[in-house]
Amino acid sequence: MEVLKVSSRSAPNSVAGAIAGVVRDYGCVEVQAVGAGATNQALKSVAVARGYLAPMGIDLVCIPAFTSIEIEGTERTAMKLIVEIR
Repeated sequence: MEVLKVSSRSAPNSVAGAIAGVVRDYGCVEVQAVGAGATNQALKSVAVARGYLAPMGIDLVCIPAFTSIEIEGTERTAMKLIVEIR
């Protein structure tokens, strides 16, 4: 599964375009975010991506979960958003 990493400085419209492209190609994508700001940007991106794909008859769902990732040798907890076609 393709993984997109989002930061607090990510532009939601750009991330939404990436989400829409991956979902069109593969049917699902994992979006990872560490921290409140990054999670906010990730969720806004999913909402915008739903709007991009709705005219094509594609309805997206988002399944949130936690995951552990390693950043600079330190293990961190991240939000994992599985975005897939309903």
